[in-house]
Amino acid sequence: SSSSSSSSSSSSSRGLSSAPLPMAPPSLSTTGIVPGSYPEDGAHPEDAPAHPHPPPTPLTPLQTFWRDQMTEIENSFDFKSHGLPRQRIKRIMKQDENIKMISAETPALFAKACELFILELTLRSWEHTEDSKRKTLQRSDISVAISRTETYDFLVDIVPREDMKSPAKKIDEGGGGGG
Repeated sequence: SSSSSSSSSSSSSRGLSSAPLPMAPPSLSTTGIVPGSYPEDGAHPEDAPAHPHPPPTPLTPLQTFWRDQMTEIENSFDFKSHGLPRQRIKRIMKQDENIKMISAETPALFAKACELFILELTLRSWEHTEDSKRKTLQRSDISVAISRTETYDFLVDIVPREDMKSPAKKIDEGGGGGG
């Protein structure tokens, strides 16, 4: 009996109107109801064809971070206000002997770049903190984040790896070496 109702509903829905159907609101796309086969016509969501596009994969925390940062930057109007001291940034930039003058916008740009760098490195480090089932970000988390990210290779010598320090320290503190 269900096959006869679905065939009669599909033939009746085809003959209703020759006018083009309006676009279905986005919320209908998640119900499985296809525009043109509305429930009042006797159609059922399980009779509808499979959704043509798979649901979007959820964003990783890093992708969400960069999406949010880009939105914030696109909506910013005051590029000169930032949390890092402008004079310190200029002093660091002038350490290069070839730099004679620095335009007014440049320290603001560098400040934003430094802010984004710190935020991303912190996020990558925090992922390791959570993987280790801890709630306190440690130097070793930063070291691991640097070692896992090719972009941060320039920091490998500045932030040394601490892979075996913690376990070795616990063994040494055990005091098992007396004779």
